[in-house]
Amino acid sequence: MKNIIKVFGISSLLVLGSCSDDFITKTPYTQQVEENFYKTPSDALKGLVAAYDILQREGYGGWLMNTEIASDNCYGGFGTAASNVDVERDRFQFISDKEMNNPIWENDYIGIYRANVLLQNLDNIDWGTDTALKTQYEAEAKFLRAFYHFRLARVFGDIVPLDHTLSSSEFETPRASAEVTYKLIAEDFKFAADNLGNQNYSTPGNDNYGRVTKWAAEAFLAKAFLFYTDYYNKADLAGVVSKSEAITYINDVVNNSGHNLVSNFSSLWLASSASESATYAGEGNTEAVFAIRYNGSGNANWNLHDGNRFKVNISTRGGNYGVYGQGWGGGTVTASLYNAYGAGDVRRDATIIDYAGEALGYDAEANGQRQYTGYGWKKGARVTGEQGSGDFQIDNTEDIYLMRFSDVLLMAAELNLDSNASFAQACLDRVRNRAYGVTDNSHSVPATLANILNERRLELALEGDRWFDLIRQGMDVTAAAVNATSLGGEFAVTFRPETQGWFALPQSQVLISNGSITQNPGW
Repeated sequence: MKNIIKVFGISSLLVLGSCSDDFITKTPYTQQVEENFYKTPSDALKGLVAAYDILQREGYGGWLMNTEIASDNCYGGFGTAASNVDVERDRFQFISDKEMNNPIWENDYIGIYRANVLLQNLDNIDWGTDTALKTQYEAEAKFLRAFYHFRLARVFGDIVPLDHTLSSSEFETPRASAEVTYKLIAEDFKFAADNLGNQNYSTPGNDNYGRVTKWAAEAFLAKAFLFYTDYYNKADLAGVVSKSEAITYINDVVNNSGHNLVSNFSSLWLASSASESATYAGEGNTEAVFAIRYNGSGNANWNLHDGNRFKVNISTRGGNYGVYGQGWGGGTVTASLYNAYGAGDVRRDATIIDYAGEALGYDAEANGQRQYTGYGWKKGARVTGEQGSGDFQIDNTEDIYLMRFSDVLLMAAELNLDSNASFAQACLDRVRNRAYGVTDNSHSVPATLANILNERRLELALEGDRWFDLIRQGMDVTAAAVNATSLGGEFAVTFRPETQGWFALPQSQVLISNGSITQNPGW
């Protein structure tokens, strides 16, 4: 808003001519802008909500879709008459759409900007004696700033980290080293972890469900530690968090958060519970450490983002089939993922639609489904009538998990491998027991790094983790998993290690940077 006002003021000079300078430098009295807005705690809450609001923009061409297509879990899919961009994304090509990753860049930087605006104005608020509320809002805003930076850094590698809003002289700021970016990420997550209370908002009907908690901050701090130290071969998280500290944080979530696994894996998603005859656990279940909260308001208003727009991308192309609502058929699931599950593992049928196995009578050719494998997303897929009276494309209701307690357990298993092997084993066993519907560890496997990483694929498939679990192991491991050169035709995929696992920057950002930003390697 500040920049918009400046542009308006400059253009007005050409029109007003002899009007006094005093007229155009007065603070606006009839509208709220940044300069006169942040006065009360209520104003600060509105600013915080604005920073949260960007989470809901996980829509078309978003972070979850793009990262899963890059992994060995999915092909590009969508329709035979659709653009080639998702097939090119699947094949690590950069041809028809030079802005293919722009929604990720744009939305996350808007989120960073909004968080920074609030953080810069906290001292302008009259908090009275409620300094604890100021600290809480600061912690939530810093968590969100770290979250958006972390998403950008895991996708694009070196980025422009921003701990303040930019002045016009800083518009051509170059990208920083990973160490600089992750230092800011670590400091922000750590501030949130150390300054938020012990509340657990994952109870049905809780008014604060969807807000950041101490437990979410500790979990994401551990996730950032694992990715950074693995990918960049470092001993600690940018000099801010040591491994022992990361272990303390993640173990705190395991032992003290009050979060737990729901008893039935299939109950975690609407489509999974409907198809597997499981009672839906609901969005406020104990396993949800942090999630994007949506509602199907029925407005059918494309200018709003309150409904889940992501679902239509990956839902069944061509119409409603069984309990599954129609969508665009993006991200067709690989046979590799389907076949990775062991006999009796309930996660397979809760995660993946098997069109033939479920006798859905699906005709891929008639429905124009591209790269049809016989398998589709079930986690997060639309269910028939989910949108109510709204638009089926934009008014779906289900939340998107950003951190589940099972992820916490698997990170705890990985981090504790060397220092507390029995605890690592117990954490892994909890996840596998639930997967096989047992309590006696009869499906236990040794807590090794390889087994934990494999378990992460099975447990967290189609939730946006697989690509990063691959590239943090190195380009050889990524290529071995992703390459599908023997399949031929539309299923042939060859990973290009020269990209170093990073996505192509939006070409527009390279062009407007006036040379301060160059395209990522391999693109």
